[in-house]
Amino acid sequence: MSRQTAVRLPDDIYNRLDSLAVRTGRNKAYYIREALQEYLGDLEDIYLAEQRLIDIRAGKTRPVPLEEVMKRYGLEG
Repeated sequence: MSRQTAVRLPDDIYNRLDSLAVRTGRNKAYYIREALQEYLGDLEDIYLAEQRLIDIRAGKTRPVPLEEVMKRYGLEG
């Protein structure tokens, strides 16, 4: 299943996207999907890391020492 959404883009980004679509014969939606697939995971990781840092600073959670992480995942050297 796929769903549709609308996105407002600044003129410079829209023009670059439009130019790329014209030059390659693909539609703009293709490149928007490609960009989201490529970077959405990174954005999720950044958001989760920022939230974790906020929680650590607020005393809601504690950091996990690197040695413990390495041991947990069998990465001891």
